Amino acid sequence: MVDDTSTWGELLRVSSTDLGSEQEARWLCEHASGMSSAEFASAMHELVGARSGAALRALVDRRLAGEPLQYVMKRWAFRHLDVLVDERVLIPRPETEAVVQTALELAVDKVRKSKSKLRIADLGTGSGVIGLSLAGELPRGSTEVWLTDLSADALEVARANLAGSGLIDAEVRIVQGSWFAALPSESKNSFDLIVSNPPYIARGDVGVEKIVRDYEPDIALFAENDGMSAHEQIVAQAQEWLGPGGWLVLEIGHDQGDKVRALLSRNGFKNVQIRQDLAHRDRVALGQK
Repeated sequence: MVDDTSTWGELLRVSSTDLGSEQEARWLCEHASGMSSAEFASAMHELVGARSGAALRALVDRRLAGEPLQYVMKRWAFRHLDVLVDERVLIPRPETEAVVQTALELAVDKVRKSKSKLRIADLGTGSGVIGLSLAGELPRGSTEVWLTDLSADALEVARANLAGSGLIDAEVRIVQGSWFAALPSESKNSFDLIVSNPPYIARGDVGVEKIVRDYEPDIALFAENDGMSAHEQIVAQAQEWLGPGGWLVLEIGHDQGDKVRALLSRNGFKNVQIRQDLAHRDRVALGQK
């Protein structure tokens, strides 16, 4: 209950008890107050306005009902980005940062060696975090990044994140379609780097957390053929779109390393590697045309 004598410090303590997490409570308090972390730390003794108090209570209630924290806040940090995230897109995860880091290392090497712009595609972009991270972290003017997704809803989120990124349309292009079908046919054999975090969870996998299954978009999570169908589609077509020496980088399930390694080899890729995430589990597959 909030009245005109409640301070932010008091509401933080109450929310921490309700949520069982002081960190989550602090994030929601900062969000409801509109303050930065530093500003909030200096505002513990300030009285809370009725509107801010009601907003905090609504956020806490949504979180207590089981909604993911990222969707409650409608924002999340990913590498150097602060992005819009809601139920239209997958929640960005630390594992995907390992995918970006791998792609970035490959792209930096190519930027040094190339006199023309690098052409990069982020297939099934969702919120756009992979492609926007690459466009933002590589030297300005050195890349042309294409973000594709079948979902029009996901692309609305990606456009919002592009608008908030400081990048411009000339550097990042957003197009709708299934995997490579979204790209212009004249760009075949021209991409230096193709990156994707496709759905890779097998349907019926009992290990999927309830909060993930209940809230995150099914199309971004689950794939047929024991979770491999999206990888199979992408790998089968990637050679047709990569330029000479171009790289394909894929996020994979922790138990899919051997399958994806074999898939890349069967489709003519060289320098095939499987890399691990911070938990030392298979997470990134890469191969070169």
